Amino acid sequence: MVKHIVMFKLTGTHAERMQVAQAFKKALEALPEQIDVLQSMEVGINENPDEQWDVVLTAIVPAMADVSTYANHPAHVAAAGLLAGHKELRGCVDYEF
Repeated sequence: MVKHIVMFKLTGTHAERMQVAQAFKKALEALPEQIDVLQSMEVGINENPDEQWDVVLTAIVPAMADVSTYANHPAHVAAAGLLAGHKELRGCVDYEF
């Protein structure tokens, strides 16, 4: 099993970042029903104003190769497109457990 953990720092005002984050969260949470290799998806929106990251996601797939399958799936590409023009930073860790 592989955990795919990604954090995003968004641009804009707090209200703009939260609006984008909510839409992104909703789109990501719908992905397990659309992508066979995606076993689960958890998305959190940061509630701590003292921290710099806005959104974190944890996806679980069966194998490392499935991270690419998930990432290139049209439903994921569409969800990621919601961040276009709003993404300042992205950090990612993939590990087997």
